[in-house]
Amino acid sequence: MKKYIRNNYNNNSYLVFKKFVDIIFASLSLILISPLFLLIIILIKFSSMGPIFFLHKRIRKGEKIFYCIKFRTMHPEANDILKNILNKNEKIRIEYETTQKIKNDPRITTIGKFLRKTSLDEIPQLINVIKGEMSIVGPRPIVEKEKIRYGDSVSNVFSINPGITGLWQVSGRNNLTYEKRVELDNLYVREINFITDLRILIRTIGVILFPMDRGAY
Repeated sequence: MKKYIRNNYNNNSYLVFKKFVDIIFASLSLILISPLFLLIIILIKFSSMGPIFFLHKRIRKGEKIFYCIKFRTMHPEANDILKNILNKNEKIRIEYETTQKIKNDPRITTIGKFLRKTSLDEIPQLINVIKGEMSIVGPRPIVEKEKIRYGDSVSNVFSINPGITGLWQVSGRNNLTYEKRVELDNLYVREINFITDLRILIRTIGVILFPMDRGAY
C-alpha cells in the first residue's frame, strides 16, 4: 500500500513537471522551426486547393473532446473519395474498418505523402500542447469511435493527455495491430517517467530523420 501511494505521488509530481516542460519545449520549438513552418504552409497552399490546416476531433485527458491541429495532407474532396473507394473495394473497406487507415491512400496529396512519411504534418500540434490539450509524449490521440477498442482501459489511458509522439509512433505505427497499439498506450501510462519520455523523444528524432518503412502513411 505504501509503495502504491509513493508511486502515485511520484507520477503526479512528474506530471506537473512534464506539463511545465511541454509548454516550454513547444513554445521554443515553434520559434526555432518557424521558417520550416512557413515553408510547409507555402507548399500546401500552392500544391492543392483547400485550407492549410486540418482540425480533427480527438479525445484528451478525462475523455474530453478537442480539435487536434495538423497540416492538411488530403485533397478537399477526401470524404467523397473515401466513400467511393469503400463502396467499390471490399478489401480496402475491411482494411479501413480495421485500422482506420489505407495504404497508398488516393485522398493524400503529393506533398501530404511526404509530410506524413516524415511526421511533419504533426508540427501544428505544438499549438495543442501550448493550449494544454496535448503533451509532447503520450498515448495516441484517438477519435470517439475508437474508444470501444480500448475496453475497460480507456479511462486509464486517458488519465493523461495524448502525445504528439509516443510508443506507438516509434514502434511501427500502422504496421502494428490495433491490439498492440492499445497495449503500448497502456504500457506508457503505467511506466510514465522522465527516462521513458527521453528515450521516446530520441527514437522519434530517428524516425523523422530515417523514416524508412515505419508504418507512417
